[in-house]
Amino acid sequence: AGLGAASALAPFGIARAASKLKVGVLLPRSSYEALIGQSCQLGADLAPAVLKSMLGVDIEIMNADTESNVNTARTRAERLIHEGAHVLVGAFDSGQTAAIAQVAEQRGVPLVINIAAAPQITEQGYKFVFRNFPTAAMILGDAFANQKEVFAQVGAAPKTVVFMHVNDTFGTAMSKGIGHVMPKFNMPYKIVQEIAYDPAARDLSVEISKAKATGADGLLMVSRLNDAIRLTRELVKQRWSPMAILSMGPGWYEDQYLKTLGKLSDGPLSFVPWYDPNKPLSKTLEQALAKKYPGINLNTNHVYTFEALLVAADAYKRAGSADPKALADAIRKTNITNNVSPGPGIQFNAKGQNDKLKDSAIQNRGGKLVTVAPKVAANAKVEWPLKPYNKRS
Repeated sequence: AGLGAASALAPFGIARAASKLKVGVLLPRSSYEALIGQSCQLGADLAPAVLKSMLGVDIEIMNADTESNVNTARTRAERLIHEGAHVLVGAFDSGQTAAIAQVAEQRGVPLVINIAAAPQITEQGYKFVFRNFPTAAMILGDAFANQKEVFAQVGAAPKTVVFMHVNDTFGTAMSKGIGHVMPKFNMPYKIVQEIAYDPAARDLSVEISKAKATGADGLLMVSRLNDAIRLTRELVKQRWSPMAILSMGPGWYEDQYLKTLGKLSDGPLSFVPWYDPNKPLSKTLEQALAKKYPGINLNTNHVYTFEALLVAADAYKRAGSADPKALADAIRKTNITNNVSPGPGIQFNAKGQNDKLKDSAIQNRGGKLVTVAPKVAANAKVEWPLKPYNKRS
Protein backbone atom coordinates (compact mmCIF):
# COMPACT_ATOMS: atom_id res chain seq x y z
CA ALA A 1 0.00 0.00 0.00
CA GLY A 2 2.87 2.32 0.87
CA LEU A 3 4.50 1.72 -2.52
CA GLY A 4 1.15 2.27 -4.23
CA ALA A 5 0.66 5.56 -2.43
CA ALA A 6 4.18 6.71 -3.33
CA SER A 7 3.60 5.73 -6.93
CA ALA A 8 0.32 7.58 -7.02
CA LEU A 9 1.90 10.71 -5.55
CA ALA A 10 4.90 10.71 -7.89
CA PRO A 11 3.09 12.30 -10.83
CA PHE A 12 1.82 15.07 -8.56
CA GLY A 13 5.38 15.78 -7.41
CA ILE A 14 6.48 16.11 -11.03
CA ALA A 15 3.56 18.42 -11.79
CA ARG A 16 4.45 20.66 -8.85
CA ALA A 17 8.07 20.93 -10.05
CA ALA A 18 6.98 21.82 -13.58
CA SER A 19 4.50 24.43 -12.38
CA LYS A 20 7.23 26.97 -11.64
CA LEU A 21 9.10 28.94 -14.29
CA LYS A 22 12.85 29.07 -13.58
CA VAL A 23 14.39 32.31 -14.84
CA GLY A 24 18.14 32.82 -14.83
CA VAL A 25 18.82 36.53 -14.26
CA LEU A 26 22.32 37.62 -15.29
CA LEU A 27 23.48 41.05 -14.11
CA PRO A 28 26.79 42.81 -13.30
CA ARG A 29 26.42 42.75 -9.52
CA SER A 30 30.12 43.42 -8.88
CA SER A 31 33.05 45.39 -10.39
CA TYR A 32 32.59 48.79 -12.05
CA GLU A 33 28.97 48.25 -13.21
CA ALA A 34 27.87 46.82 -9.87
CA LEU A 35 25.60 49.66 -8.75
CA ILE A 36 23.54 49.54 -11.93
CA GLY A 37 23.42 45.73 -11.87
CA GLN A 38 22.19 45.88 -8.29
CA SER A 39 19.58 48.43 -9.33
CA CYS A 40 18.35 46.10 -12.09
CA GLN A 41 18.12 43.38 -9.45
CA LEU A 42 15.38 45.32 -7.67
CA GLY A 43 13.19 44.96 -10.76
CA ALA A 44 13.78 41.21 -10.69
CA ASP A 45 12.98 41.11 -6.97
CA LEU A 46 9.63 42.84 -7.51
CA ALA A 47 8.54 40.62 -10.39
CA PRO A 48 7.51 37.32 -8.74
CA ALA A 49 4.85 38.82 -6.45
CA VAL A 50 3.49 41.30 -9.03
CA LEU A 51 3.36 38.68 -11.82
CA LYS A 52 1.81 36.09 -9.54
CA SER A 53 -0.99 38.57 -8.84
CA MET A 54 -1.31 39.58 -12.51
CA LEU A 55 -0.94 36.25 -14.29
CA GLY A 56 -1.10 33.56 -11.62
CA VAL A 57 2.40 32.40 -12.61
CA ASP A 58 5.00 31.21 -10.11
CA ILE A 59 8.55 32.33 -10.91
CA GLU A 60 11.80 31.13 -9.37
CA ILE A 61 14.64 33.62 -9.85
CA MET A 62 18.10 32.08 -10.36
CA ASN A 63 20.65 34.89 -9.91
CA ALA A 64 24.12 35.07 -11.45
CA ASP A 65 26.78 37.79 -11.31
CA THR A 66 28.53 38.61 -14.61
CA GLU A 67 31.15 40.59 -12.63
CA SER A 68 31.02 43.26 -15.39
CA ASN A 69 33.01 40.86 -17.56
CA VAL A 70 32.13 39.39 -20.97
CA ASN A 71 33.81 36.02 -20.40
CA THR A 72 32.23 35.62 -16.98
CA ALA A 73 28.82 36.44 -18.46
CA ARG A 74 29.26 33.61 -20.97
CA THR A 75 30.28 31.00 -18.38
CA ARG A 76 27.53 32.02 -15.92
CA ALA A 77 24.92 31.69 -18.68
CA GLU A 78 26.16 28.16 -19.39
CA ARG A 79 25.96 27.33 -15.70
CA LEU A 80 22.40 28.63 -15.30
CA ILE A 81 21.22 26.52 -18.23
CA HIS A 82 23.01 23.48 -16.78
CA GLU A 83 21.25 24.14 -13.45
CA GLY A 84 17.83 24.08 -15.10
CA ALA A 85 16.94 27.65 -16.12
CA HIS A 86 14.06 27.59 -18.62
CA VAL A 87 14.75 31.14 -19.83
CA LEU A 88 17.50 33.73 -19.34
CA VAL A 89 17.15 37.46 -18.63
CA GLY A 90 19.94 40.05 -18.79
CA ALA A 91 22.41 41.56 -18.78
CA PHE A 92 22.38 45.42 -18.96
CA ASP A 93 25.80 45.69 -20.65
CA SER A 94 25.73 45.20 -24.44
CA GLY A 95 29.03 43.32 -24.62
CA GLN A 96 28.04 40.88 -21.89
CA THR A 97 24.56 40.49 -23.38
CA ALA A 98 26.02 39.66 -26.80
CA ALA A 99 28.06 36.85 -25.22
CA ILE A 100 24.99 35.49 -23.39
CA ALA A 101 22.98 35.66 -26.62
CA GLN A 102 25.48 33.35 -28.31
CA VAL A 103 25.12 30.82 -25.49
CA ALA A 104 21.31 31.04 -25.51
CA GLU A 105 21.17 30.50 -29.26
CA GLN A 106 23.59 27.57 -29.17
CA ARG A 107 21.70 25.89 -26.33
CA GLY A 108 18.22 26.66 -27.64
CA VAL A 109 17.15 28.52 -24.48
CA PRO A 110 15.29 31.87 -24.80
CA LEU A 111 17.09 35.03 -23.73
CA VAL A 112 14.90 38.06 -22.99
CA ILE A 113 17.16 41.09 -22.91
CA ASN A 114 16.31 43.56 -20.18
CA ILE A 115 18.77 46.32 -21.13
CA ALA A 116 21.35 46.42 -23.96
CA ALA A 117 21.21 48.76 -26.94
CA ALA A 118 23.94 47.65 -29.36
CA PRO A 119 22.03 47.09 -32.63
CA GLN A 120 24.05 44.07 -33.75
CA ILE A 121 22.64 41.84 -31.00
CA THR A 122 19.35 41.42 -32.86
CA GLU A 123 20.96 41.46 -36.31
CA GLN A 124 22.47 37.97 -36.09
CA GLY A 125 19.42 36.01 -37.24
CA TYR A 126 18.98 34.50 -33.77
CA LYS A 127 15.78 32.55 -33.06
CA PHE A 128 16.01 32.44 -29.26
CA VAL A 129 16.99 36.06 -28.51
CA PHE A 130 14.37 38.75 -27.81
CA ARG A 131 14.88 42.38 -26.83
CA ASN A 132 12.28 44.57 -25.13
CA PHE A 133 14.65 47.54 -25.14
CA PRO A 134 15.42 50.09 -27.86
CA THR A 135 18.52 49.90 -30.03
CA ALA A 136 21.09 52.70 -30.02
CA ALA A 137 19.52 54.14 -33.19
CA MET A 138 16.04 54.11 -31.60
CA ILE A 139 17.40 55.81 -28.47
CA LEU A 140 19.12 58.48 -30.55
CA GLY A 141 16.07 59.15 -32.72
CA ASP A 142 13.75 59.57 -29.75
CA ALA A 143 16.43 61.56 -27.87
CA PHE A 144 16.70 64.17 -30.63
CA ALA A 145 12.91 64.34 -31.04
CA ASN A 146 12.40 64.80 -27.30
CA GLN A 147 15.24 67.35 -27.09
CA LYS A 148 13.50 69.47 -29.71
CA GLU A 149 10.25 69.20 -27.76
CA VAL A 150 12.09 70.39 -24.62
CA PHE A 151 13.74 73.28 -26.49
CA ALA A 152 10.32 74.31 -27.80
CA GLN A 153 8.92 74.27 -24.25
CA VAL A 154 11.61 76.60 -22.87
CA GLY A 155 12.17 78.70 -26.00
CA ALA A 156 15.92 78.17 -25.88
CA ALA A 157 18.61 75.70 -26.95
CA PRO A 158 22.38 75.29 -26.87
CA LYS A 159 24.18 76.29 -30.08
CA THR A 160 27.25 74.11 -29.42
CA VAL A 161 27.85 70.92 -27.42
CA VAL A 162 30.69 68.58 -26.58
CA PHE A 163 29.82 64.92 -27.07
CA MET A 164 31.39 62.82 -24.29
CA HIS A 165 30.87 59.06 -24.21
CA VAL A 166 32.17 55.87 -22.65
CA ASN A 167 34.36 53.78 -24.95
CA ASP A 168 32.54 50.48 -24.34
CA THR A 169 30.21 48.61 -26.74
CA PHE A 170 27.21 50.83 -26.00
CA GLY A 171 29.11 54.12 -26.13
CA THR A 172 30.79 53.19 -29.40
CA ALA A 173 27.45 52.18 -30.93
CA MET A 174 25.94 55.51 -29.87
CA SER A 175 28.88 57.40 -31.33
CA LYS A 176 28.52 55.65 -34.68
CA GLY A 177 24.76 56.17 -34.62
CA ILE A 178 24.94 59.92 -34.11
CA GLY A 179 26.51 60.48 -37.51
CA HIS A 180 23.63 58.63 -39.17
CA VAL A 181 20.71 59.85 -37.06
CA MET A 182 21.40 63.45 -36.01
CA PRO A 183 21.34 64.99 -39.53
CA LYS A 184 17.73 63.80 -39.94
CA PHE A 185 16.53 66.04 -37.08
CA ASN A 186 18.01 69.44 -38.00
CA MET A 187 19.22 70.00 -34.43
CA PRO A 188 19.84 73.61 -33.30
CA TYR A 189 23.34 72.80 -32.03
CA LYS A 190 26.52 71.43 -33.53
CA ILE A 191 29.02 69.06 -31.91
CA VAL A 192 32.31 70.92 -31.56
CA GLN A 193 34.30 68.04 -30.07
CA GLU A 194 33.89 64.34 -29.32
CA ILE A 195 35.63 62.90 -26.26
CA ALA A 196 35.66 59.16 -25.52
CA TYR A 197 36.76 57.87 -22.11
CA ASP A 198 37.08 54.69 -20.08
CA PRO A 199 34.08 54.28 -17.71
CA ALA A 200 36.38 52.57 -15.19
CA ALA A 201 38.81 55.54 -15.13
CA ARG A 202 39.35 57.02 -11.67
CA ASP A 203 40.25 60.52 -12.89
CA LEU A 204 38.27 62.39 -15.55
CA SER A 205 39.72 65.86 -14.94
CA VAL A 206 41.47 65.99 -18.31
CA GLU A 207 38.25 65.14 -20.16
CA ILE A 208 36.28 67.91 -18.43
CA SER A 209 39.14 70.36 -18.94
CA LYS A 210 39.11 69.63 -22.70
CA ALA A 211 35.34 70.03 -22.86
CA LYS A 212 35.40 73.31 -20.91
CA ALA A 213 38.13 74.72 -23.17
CA THR A 214 35.80 74.50 -26.19
CA GLY A 215 33.43 77.08 -24.67
CA ALA A 216 30.48 74.86 -25.63
CA ASP A 217 27.01 75.68 -24.32
CA GLY A 218 26.17 72.11 -23.34
CA LEU A 219 27.32 68.56 -22.74
CA LEU A 220 25.84 65.67 -24.73
CA MET A 221 26.55 62.55 -22.66
CA VAL A 222 26.60 58.76 -22.90
CA SER A 223 27.74 57.56 -19.49
CA ARG A 224 27.57 54.93 -16.78
CA LEU A 225 26.87 55.58 -13.09
CA ASN A 226 30.28 55.91 -11.43
CA ASP A 227 31.72 58.08 -14.18
CA ALA A 228 28.63 60.35 -14.17
CA ILE A 229 29.32 61.04 -10.48
CA ARG A 230 33.02 61.70 -11.15
CA LEU A 231 32.25 63.95 -14.11
CA THR A 232 29.82 66.05 -12.04
CA ARG A 233 32.35 66.46 -9.23
CA GLU A 234 34.90 67.55 -11.82
CA LEU A 235 32.44 70.11 -13.26
CA VAL A 236 32.06 71.56 -9.77
CA LYS A 237 35.82 71.52 -9.12
CA GLN A 238 36.59 73.23 -12.42
CA ARG A 239 33.74 75.70 -11.90
CA TRP A 240 32.01 74.98 -15.19
CA SER A 241 28.22 75.03 -15.40
CA PRO A 242 27.08 74.46 -18.99
CA MET A 243 23.63 75.58 -20.08
CA ALA A 244 22.46 71.95 -20.20
CA ILE A 245 23.59 68.39 -19.60
CA LEU A 246 21.81 66.19 -22.12
CA SER A 247 22.34 62.51 -21.33
CA MET A 248 21.41 59.71 -23.73
CA GLY A 249 22.25 56.80 -21.46
CA PRO A 250 22.33 55.67 -17.83
CA GLY A 251 24.18 57.26 -14.93
CA TRP A 252 22.67 60.69 -14.45
CA TYR A 253 19.22 59.49 -13.33
CA GLU A 254 20.35 56.70 -10.98
CA ASP A 255 19.31 56.85 -7.33
CA GLN A 256 22.95 56.53 -6.29
CA TYR A 257 23.79 59.60 -8.40
CA LEU A 258 20.99 61.60 -6.75
CA LYS A 259 21.85 60.48 -3.21
CA THR A 260 25.62 60.84 -3.57
CA LEU A 261 25.52 64.36 -5.01
CA GLY A 262 22.45 65.82 -3.30
CA LYS A 263 21.59 69.27 -4.70
CA LEU A 264 24.48 69.00 -7.14
CA SER A 265 22.48 66.28 -8.90
CA ASP A 266 19.62 68.61 -9.89
CA GLY A 267 19.10 69.69 -13.48
CA PRO A 268 20.53 67.13 -15.94
CA LEU A 269 18.09 65.95 -18.59
CA SER A 270 18.18 62.29 -19.59
CA PHE A 271 16.70 61.21 -22.93
CA VAL A 272 16.34 57.52 -22.33
CA PRO A 273 14.12 54.45 -22.20
CA TRP A 274 11.90 55.14 -19.19
CA TYR A 275 8.34 54.40 -18.11
CA ASP A 276 5.00 56.05 -18.67
CA PRO A 277 3.93 57.33 -15.22
CA ASN A 278 0.32 57.51 -16.43
CA LYS A 279 -0.06 53.78 -17.16
CA PRO A 280 -1.90 51.68 -14.51
CA LEU A 281 0.86 49.05 -14.27
CA SER A 282 3.42 51.81 -13.69
CA LYS A 283 1.49 52.86 -10.62
CA THR A 284 1.32 49.24 -9.44
CA LEU A 285 5.08 48.87 -9.84
CA GLU A 286 5.74 52.18 -8.06
CA GLN A 287 3.64 51.00 -5.13
CA ALA A 288 5.38 47.62 -5.02
CA LEU A 289 8.80 49.31 -5.06
CA ALA A 290 7.83 51.80 -2.34
CA LYS A 291 6.61 48.95 -0.13
CA LYS A 292 9.61 46.65 -0.62
CA TYR A 293 12.34 49.30 -1.00
CA PRO A 294 11.19 52.59 0.58
CA GLY A 295 12.88 55.76 -0.64
CA ILE A 296 13.97 54.40 -4.03
CA ASN A 297 12.74 55.99 -7.25
CA LEU A 298 11.38 53.74 -9.98
CA ASN A 299 13.75 53.89 -12.96
CA THR A 300 14.81 52.28 -16.23
CA ASN A 301 16.74 49.48 -14.54
CA HIS A 302 13.72 48.32 -12.53
CA VAL A 303 11.19 48.76 -15.34
CA TYR A 304 12.95 46.90 -18.14
CA THR A 305 14.16 44.09 -15.89
CA PHE A 306 10.59 43.68 -14.64
CA GLU A 307 9.22 43.77 -18.19
CA ALA A 308 11.70 41.10 -19.32
CA LEU A 309 10.28 38.84 -16.62
CA LEU A 310 6.76 39.89 -17.65
CA VAL A 311 7.52 38.69 -21.18
CA ALA A 312 8.80 35.35 -19.85
CA ALA A 313 5.82 34.84 -17.51
CA ASP A 314 3.27 35.80 -20.18
CA ALA A 315 4.83 33.35 -22.64
CA TYR A 316 4.93 30.59 -20.02
CA LYS A 317 1.24 31.05 -19.26
CA ARG A 318 0.26 30.96 -22.93
CA ALA A 319 2.57 28.05 -23.78
CA GLY A 320 1.41 25.98 -20.81
CA SER A 321 4.94 24.60 -20.69
CA ALA A 322 8.45 25.43 -19.51
CA ASP A 323 9.99 23.73 -22.53
CA PRO A 324 12.47 26.27 -23.99
CA LYS A 325 11.28 25.78 -27.58
CA ALA A 326 7.63 26.20 -26.56
CA LEU A 327 8.57 29.32 -24.61
CA ALA A 328 10.45 30.78 -27.59
CA ASP A 329 7.48 30.11 -29.87
CA ALA A 330 5.18 31.85 -27.39
CA ILE A 331 7.52 34.85 -26.98
CA ARG A 332 7.46 35.41 -30.75
CA LYS A 333 3.66 35.83 -30.49
CA THR A 334 3.82 38.26 -27.54
CA ASN A 335 1.23 41.04 -27.54
CA ILE A 336 1.25 42.70 -24.10
CA THR A 337 -0.68 45.97 -23.83
CA ASN A 338 -0.80 46.13 -20.02
CA ASN A 339 2.81 47.18 -19.53
CA VAL A 340 4.98 49.94 -18.03
CA SER A 341 7.27 51.32 -20.76
CA PRO A 342 6.12 54.13 -23.11
CA GLY A 343 4.48 53.13 -26.37
CA PRO A 344 1.65 50.80 -27.39
CA GLY A 345 3.00 47.71 -25.65
CA ILE A 346 5.33 44.74 -26.13
CA GLN A 347 5.57 42.88 -29.42
CA PHE A 348 8.56 41.45 -31.28
CA ASN A 349 9.36 41.69 -34.97
CA ALA A 350 10.98 38.93 -37.04
CA LYS A 351 14.40 39.83 -35.58
CA GLY A 352 13.17 39.51 -31.99
CA GLN A 353 13.18 43.29 -31.44
CA ASN A 354 10.35 45.33 -29.92
CA ASP A 355 10.47 48.15 -32.46
CA LYS A 356 7.42 49.97 -31.07
CA LEU A 357 9.07 51.24 -27.88
CA LYS A 358 9.23 54.97 -27.18
CA ASP A 359 11.66 56.87 -24.95
CA SER A 360 11.16 59.82 -22.62
CA ALA A 361 12.90 62.97 -21.40
CA ILE A 362 13.34 63.08 -17.64
CA GLN A 363 14.87 65.64 -15.30
CA ASN A 364 16.48 65.38 -11.86
CA ARG A 365 14.44 67.52 -9.48
CA GLY A 366 15.04 67.64 -5.72
CA GLY A 367 16.11 64.01 -5.44
CA LYS A 368 13.23 62.84 -7.63
CA LEU A 369 12.77 62.20 -11.35
CA VAL A 370 10.05 63.86 -13.40
CA THR A 371 9.04 63.16 -16.99
CA VAL A 372 9.01 66.27 -19.20
CA ALA A 373 8.55 64.78 -22.70
CA PRO A 374 6.88 63.47 -24.76
CA LYS A 375 3.73 65.28 -23.70
CA VAL A 376 1.60 62.10 -23.74
CA ALA A 377 3.82 60.52 -21.04
CA ALA A 378 4.83 63.69 -19.12
CA ASN A 379 4.02 64.74 -15.57
CA ALA A 380 6.07 67.98 -15.24
CA LYS A 381 7.49 70.99 -17.10
CA VAL A 382 11.19 71.54 -17.79
CA GLU A 383 13.37 73.71 -15.53
CA TRP A 384 15.91 75.57 -17.70
CA PRO A 385 18.83 76.31 -17.80
CA LEU A 386 21.02 74.22 -15.51
CA LYS A 387 21.45 76.14 -12.25
CA PRO A 388 25.14 77.08 -11.80
CA TYR A 389 26.85 74.73 -9.35
CA ASN A 390 28.38 77.62 -7.37
CA LYS A 391 24.90 79.05 -6.67
CA ARG A 392 23.54 75.96 -4.92
CA SER A 393 23.48 75.90 -1.15
